Amino acid sequence: MDFTQLPKIDALPGAPRFEQVRMRLIEAVRSGVLPAGTRLPTVRELAGQLGLAVNTVARAYRELESAGIVETRGRFGTFVASSDPADAAMTAAADAFVAAARAVGLGKTEALRYLDAAFDNTGTGGRQPNSSSVSDGRASARNRSR
Repeated sequence: MDFTQLPKIDALPGAPRFEQVRMRLIEAVRSGVLPAGTRLPTVRELAGQLGLAVNTVARAYRELESAGIVETRGRFGTFVASSDPADAAMTAAADAFVAAARAVGLGKTEALRYLDAAFDNTGTGGRQPNSSSVSDGRASARNRSR
């Protein structure tokens, strides 16, 4: 892959460049553009291709490695990891969410209201869905259990 094809690295105002490199590589991995086992260019090669400082790319690679997105194989280079750690983490979180929803008698539709509210309220203190949707969901859950 020609990494100069990555979207412009300075396109996100205010975001550090290493973070932009990291996010672009994660997007490429998750979209399948960089499949598991793909060898990434060396830090120096990628820095040269993108016109960035070597330390910027090195930090992006370190962050990707600590997240399990890539793995360094010594002198052989850096490769896209064979599995995406987000898959396992999100599967476990989803299983726990479903178990909690079922424990309080919520069905899929009612439980999904909580996910929607959590995504909508990210960074706003994690408020719950509005009281009418919560009480409606709980009321219908109570009715099902009787």
